[in-house]
Formats: sequence, C-alpha cells, structure tokens
Amino acid sequence: MAVVSNTPENVDTPKGFAFAMGAYLLWGFLPLYMKLLAHMPALEIVAHRVIWSVPVAGLVLILLRRTSDLVAALRNPRTLAMGCLTAALITVNWGIYVWSIANDRALDAALGYYINPLFSVGLAALLLGERLSRLQWIAVALAAGAVVVLWADAGTLPWPALALTVSWGFYAFFKKSLPVGPNQGFLLEVLILSVPAIGFLGWLTATGQGHFAMSAQDTWLLLGCGIVTAVPLLFYANGAKLMRLSTIGIMQYIAPTMIFLVAVFLFGEPFGQARMIAFPMIWLALIVYSIPMLRDLRGKRG
Repeated sequence: MAVVSNTPENVDTPKGFAFAMGAYLLWGFLPLYMKLLAHMPALEIVAHRVIWSVPVAGLVLILLRRTSDLVAALRNPRTLAMGCLTAALITVNWGIYVWSIANDRALDAALGYYINPLFSVGLAALLLGERLSRLQWIAVALAAGAVVVLWADAGTLPWPALALTVSWGFYAFFKKSLPVGPNQGFLLEVLILSVPAIGFLGWLTATGQGHFAMSAQDTWLLLGCGIVTAVPLLFYANGAKLMRLSTIGIMQYIAPTMIFLVAVFLFGEPFGQARMIAFPMIWLALIVYSIPMLRDLRGKRG
C-alpha cells in the first residue's frame, strides 16, 4: 500500500509507529469481521461501510477542528472531481475485497495486497517516468511470474487479486493529488459515496432485500462497519505522517501476511501446489524489493 510521509524530520516516532501498527493489525483481522457478513451481498456491505464511516470520520475532523478544510474542498470543483475519482476507486476495492472474503478467496486478497507495492513501483515507472533499479525489475518480474503460475494452474487469471492490486494502486496514486489532508480526504470520499449508498440501501429496504434491522446481530455488525472501515484508514493516514517511508514500507507486509494466515489456518482455504510455488515467489520478490529499504533503516539507525 502506497505511503506518503510528511514528517519534516523524516524520523520514526512512537506515536507514528503505534498508529501504523494499529492500522495494519486491524486490516489483518478484518477478514474475520467480514466473514460474519458473508451471507449479505457485497454491495450492501460496502454501502453500510460508506454510510457509517461518515459519523466516525466527521467526529475526528470536529475534534481536530479541521472542518473548514472540508468545506473548502466541497466548494472547489477540481478537488471535488478528484475526490469522486478516488471515491470510485476505493468503492471498487472494498467491493472486491468483501466479495473475496465471502466467496472463500481470502488468499486472493492476500495476494493482491502483497503485489500492490510492486504494482505501485511499475505504475510510477509508466506514469511518472521513474527509473527502476535492477532489484526492482527483478522483484516485478518475480511477481509477474507468480501470477503466470496461478494463471496456468487455474486456466484463468487470479482476477480478484489483480483487481485489488490495480484499484488500490491507482487509488493511492491519485490520492496524492487530492489537495486536502488525509482525514479530510477520507471524509470527502465517504460523503460523496453516501449519496448513492443511501439511495441503494433505500431501494433494498423498499424491495424487502435489505438486512439492516432484520436481526439484532446483522444490525450491529452493519453499524460496526463504520468503525472497522474508518478507524484503520485514519490510523494509517496519521501514522504515515509520523514515520519514515522506508519503515512504514516494511510494515505494509503485516496485513497481507495476517490475511494469508487467517485464510489458511482459520478459513481452511486450499493451499495447493500452484500457490506453494506462487506465494514463495511473491515473498522472494518482496524481500528483493525491500533490500534497499532495509539498508536504509540499518544505515540510519547505525
């Protein structure tokens, strides 16, 4: 997952580490929560994630006294248009993620988030003209090879993994161009999405297809979608500002590793021969990709 660090001193802080670790741990355990909602359509869950994130993110802005920034963003056509784009991308990402967990494809979700940093590197090379180092090229090639192995075994591309990678990669890419702070940006996105989300849930209720208020358990789980969605994103956004890019770059592997372990050992998803080849290729790619960051960390701490 792409990271932006705004810390002037470019140093790690305990507060930043706590925020970042909290975000990645929450994301790592998120499949367990989403599995409890697996009997509901993915779009309904996404709509509730949007709606119940609004009060959580709004409360944060009120406490920070930064609501004026949001008002200015809503009045700026360019910012609003960019917010619509990032909102659309995060909706796609959430929808595919929820669908993957419900349909016993959590391993694809883990694969997608493992590949993401390598995709972001390739994206920077293609769209920003950044030159890749030899190690980065090797890492990208290993990741592509892993996808080919899974493709050859299944006869189809691992599309959930690729869709998660592409949607989050472009979301992070365009998010950098959103001229508001991370907390304001997130609230802007969910406010934009709340309009179609409310309309969709209203239609579900009118046609008797909605799950909200149908049972106490489902109602509380849907209400909780706001907390499990907004809190890790806000933690991550604030942690990234207080950590070195290299440090949080290494930490980003925590969440997909936890998703992988949950998928194999708690959900019992099959880990066949093709995955036994592909996942080690991805892990090797990430090690190769991380070597410069590890050297940077050792050099600055030495």
